[in-house]
Amino acid sequence: MKDNHDKAAGKTGADVKDSRRDRLKLALRENLKRRKSQARGRSDVASSETADASLDDASGEKPRQ
Repeated sequence: MKDNHDKAAGKTGADVKDSRRDRLKLALRENLKRRKSQARGRSDVASSETADASLDDASGEKPRQ
């Protein structure tokens, strides 16, 4: 138990700031990856909807079977 306290006391303010900065940098990077993935998913859905719409007749009439 004493060892954990000694390790925490050994860190300087700069070490703590660097550690925090690294954690924030990693969190931001993961967030960016997640947002890009979501954007790709939305664009895939939007492109498939426009592809389906282009198969329909432009006059608005239903195709004859």
